Amino acid sequence: MIPLPIPAGRVIAIASGKGGVGKTWFAITLSQALARQGRRVVLVDGDLGLANVDVQLGLNPPHGLADVFVGRLALDAALVEAGGVAVLAGSSGSGALAAVDPAPMLAILRQAAIGHDDVVLDCGAGLDATPRRLSAAADVLLVLATDEPTSLTDAYAAMKLAWRDAPGLDVRLVVNRAVDVRGGERTHAALAAAARNFLRRDLPLAGIVRADTKVPDAIRHQTGLLVRHPGCAAAEDVVRIARAL
Repeated sequence: MIPLPIPAGRVIAIASGKGGVGKTWFAITLSQALARQGRRVVLVDGDLGLANVDVQLGLNPPHGLADVFVGRLALDAALVEAGGVAVLAGSSGSGALAAVDPAPMLAILRQAAIGHDDVVLDCGAGLDATPRRLSAAADVLLVLATDEPTSLTDAYAAMKLAWRDAPGLDVRLVVNRAVDVRGGERTHAALAAAARNFLRRDLPLAGIVRADTKVPDAIRHQTGLLVRHPGCAAAEDVVRIARAL
C-alpha cells in the first residue's frame, strides 16, 4: 500500500513596514492562540537581522535557525516548546543571516509546514528583498500597523510591494495598540481607502488589538500574554483574530 502524503499546513507571515509596532509579540501571541484551538503550530523567527522571539519568551535554546539554515541540524532537532507552540528561534542581535539568499529559508518554511496546521513566520521589519520574498511565499500575510503616521505610510508601502511581488497574495491588516475598537476601525478605513484608490485592491481587516498595559508587563516577564494575562483585552483580541483565521 502506498502511504498517503503528509498534509502541509498554511504559512501565516507577520510583517510590518517599520519596527516597533509589536510584530514579534503579536506573532508569539497569535501562535499560542492558534495552539489553544488544538492546532499544531510552528513559530519561526524569520527576522534574520534582529531575531528576538527567544528573548520575549525567556528561552535559551542551544540550537536555532542558523543551525538548520546551514544544514548542521535537522529542523525537528532545533525546535523548542513554548506555550504549546514549537519554536524555531533565531539568533538575537546577529545580522549574520540578514543578507543571505532566502531560498534555504523558504525550504525551511515548506519543511515546517509538513505535518503541522500552521507555520507562523515573524518576518523582519522593513522593505528589504529577503523579508519581502519570505512574505510573498506565505498563504496569508498579516501586516501590522498602528495609528502613528509613520506606521501607516510604511504599512502601505509593505502592502504595495507585497502585492507587486505576489499579485494573488492574501493580505490582511491587523491594527495594533488601538485606543478602542472605533479608533482601530478608523485606522483600517484610512489604509483601506489608500489601497482601493491607489492600488485598486481591497484590504480586509483581520482584527483590532486594543492597547493594553498587560502586554509590556508580559514582555518584561518574558512570558506569553496568554499565559500571564489570558483574560486581558489584548489577549481576547488576538484570540478573536486566531478564530477568524
